Amino acid sequence: MTNLWIATLGASTICYLLKLSGFLVPSTWLARPKLQRINELIPVVLLSALVAVQSLSTDSRVQVDHRLGGLIVAAIALRLKAPFPIMMLAAAIASAILYRFSL
Repeated sequence: MTNLWIATLGASTICYLLKLSGFLVPSTWLARPKLQRINELIPVVLLSALVAVQSLSTDSRVQVDHRLGGLIVAAIALRLKAPFPIMMLAAAIASAILYRFSL
């Protein structure tokens, strides 16, 4: 068994035990308004961090390129309440145009 398999099985076991321990938390603790507010914001924060890392980094360093232009166009489209497919198409087209003319 390789080190990769050992690490994978170990991480899977830890994740399973962590999920299992969630059933042991009393429901009165989870009903607190502050904890509920934090739980509502966690997905937003994680998705924002993922977008920032994928848009602004290459090989562990910050790089501003065509992806940032697509992200800005997507943000503008969302601000204008464009439907999701239209927003994605606009961002892809803007990114492609910037990529084509930046070389």
